[in-house]
Amino acid sequence: MNTEYLLEVKNITKRFPGTVALKAVQLQVKKGEIHALCGENGAGKSTLMNIIGGIFPPSEGQIYFEGNEITPKSPKEAQDLGIGFVHQELSLCPHLTAAENIYIGRLPRKGDLIDFNKLYIDADIILNKFGAGFSSKAKVSSLNVSEQQLVEIAKSISLNCKFLILDEPTSSLTERETSKLFEVVKDIRNRGISVLYISHRMPEIFEICDRVTVFKDGEYVSTNETSEVNSDDIINAMVGREIVNMYPPKSSGAGEEILIAEGLTSKGVFSDISFSLKKGEILGFAGLVGAGRSEIMRAMCGIDPKTAGEVTLYGKKENFKTYSDAVSNGVCYLTEDRKLQGLFTGMSIKSNISSANIKGVSSGLMIVDKKETELAENYVKKLSIKIPGVNYPISSLSGGNQQKCLLGKWLSINPKIIIMDEPTRGIDVGAKAEIHLLLRKLSEQGVGVIVVSSELPEIIGISDRVAVIHEGHLAGILVGDLICEENIMKLASGEQLAKGIGEKTA
Repeated sequence: MNTEYLLEVKNITKRFPGTVALKAVQLQVKKGEIHALCGENGAGKSTLMNIIGGIFPPSEGQIYFEGNEITPKSPKEAQDLGIGFVHQELSLCPHLTAAENIYIGRLPRKGDLIDFNKLYIDADIILNKFGAGFSSKAKVSSLNVSEQQLVEIAKSISLNCKFLILDEPTSSLTERETSKLFEVVKDIRNRGISVLYISHRMPEIFEICDRVTVFKDGEYVSTNETSEVNSDDIINAMVGREIVNMYPPKSSGAGEEILIAEGLTSKGVFSDISFSLKKGEILGFAGLVGAGRSEIMRAMCGIDPKTAGEVTLYGKKENFKTYSDAVSNGVCYLTEDRKLQGLFTGMSIKSNISSANIKGVSSGLMIVDKKETELAENYVKKLSIKIPGVNYPISSLSGGNQQKCLLGKWLSINPKIIIMDEPTRGIDVGAKAEIHLLLRKLSEQGVGVIVVSSELPEIIGISDRVAVIHEGHLAGILVGDLICEENIMKLASGEQLAKGIGEKTA
């Protein structure tokens, strides 16, 4: 066995009823390296991580760790071997302190009592190694996402982790938080710990990773030094084809104003927000994380309260007191957190797609299975959703296909306005291009489309106009050639542009 590798995966195959998720894949991670694992949603990355992490066994193949064959039968067994796993959806207990989360299940004791003094000292020592700016006594609910990730990483390190898996670790982080995470990950590597870094973001892979392995459709494609390839090489290997147009052409011509928001205000959150949405266009909302973009959309739709402002929809003034009011009038908001707030993860694909249109699939008080199945299959076909069958749980799908199901759910009620918050977060490059094309087709069909995104290339690539929010205020609206990274970041940071650029009008 090659002792150069800390982890070596050989010919791992995993079969589920009706599908083969992995087909004889391989992976070799060297000692003390940061190794990227890339692939489209559904490529098998998560399946392999779950096998390495002891969540379920492989159907065939072997895993070697430190030169020895391993078959972890539970996450605890994997942890005992020195394998740590920080999932994209963090699994901390918010009502407990950071220290209690780090040492959960193995709290130090003095007799029959917990030794809190030792607990906090030990936890602070670990957190201070990574320059944490908070005390281990802080409740997890008071920490931001990057700080919570640090707690998860500290938890793994406290278990004498030798191999750390990070799954889409920056999907909910700001640029500053991402930089801090990179410092922590590099520090971990310098301590001799190997890191497997799963991400769809090409710039991150080239900034932080030593080597990159690509999976496609459950099969191994390639492994290369990051210094020897570029992002196009990786994308082509991931999708098996060249992505020529990540973004469809811009609007061929916007029509009349179909939605007008005037003076939207939520005291202490955002103030005096006015904008319009025109038929046939995609309106983007940009700004730094925490600027208030999502809050504006949620208040406009009646999900959160507003203290002032008016909304005019197709010439008629509306006052959405609840989200149900907005939906009844054809305004849909697709949340940025599809798993917690957008989908029913314990239910089937067809039940999720029909959940916004129960009347349409019912007869009296009863849901008609045939109607529900036909509705789901219709949108599966329309949106090219890759599924084993509409009766499968939606949790079995990749992130991109889950997002398409969420879109199908709301398209089933024939909306007039669709607001998509972070439409491609955690989604691979191929699925991103498909969703961008779907949104453009919707706008061309007369549906009003608003996109809220933290990814500047996405906002620039898909939007016909861009409203930029700074600390709860509308800093300006950019059009045409003025939509560029420099102008968006200036407005988002509170800077003024040249006269006539970024005015608070369309």
